[in-house]
Amino acid sequence: MADLFPLSRERLVLPFLAPFYAGIAEPAGWAVFRIVIGGTLIYEGWPKIVAPLAQSGFVEALGFHPGWLFSPLLAAMQFFGGMLIAVGLLTRPIALANAVMLLITLWFHYTHPYGEAFLTAEGIAYLRDNAGLLTDAGAARLLKDGGAAFLEQVQEKAYLASLFWAAGAALIAAFGGGAWSIDRKLGREF
Repeated sequence: MADLFPLSRERLVLPFLAPFYAGIAEPAGWAVFRIVIGGTLIYEGWPKIVAPLAQSGFVEALGFHPGWLFSPLLAAMQFFGGMLIAVGLLTRPIALANAVMLLITLWFHYTHPYGEAFLTAEGIAYLRDNAGLLTDAGAARLLKDGGAAFLEQVQEKAYLASLFWAAGAALIAAFGGGAWSIDRKLGREF
């Protein structure tokens, strides 16, 4: 990172901190960012590793045929790709592949929204008749409008999460693993 964004001592309010920023703060910050992005991919990929064919219908609905092939590839890219990003090995191509996958996820959320209501009319009637099943806050959020406002918040979070993780993976693809990565230790990067 320091070679991409040279740190000018003259611009710093406290110029004596330049070696700290260049030698510790920037590489540590980038490593933590890389580990968070990779760790999240590992976490999200684990259920797909446990059931590698479970996403077959989903990937086919996105146009990736055959699902029996692309579902395990998605699982491997997320889980093992997350591991590689976290440690900084083959960082750029793996992060780029995951950024593309996450942009497809973002596209999916925009083209396949959750819908207008969280509950059916029958579901609302059942919960009104059995209000003890909900907390006061739950009743206020779900019964007033069938959960439409709640569902809108969930949809918005899906957009923002996909956008954030896609941008994070794209940044890692652009800048590589950084000073504290296996790629850098090997002396070879894509």
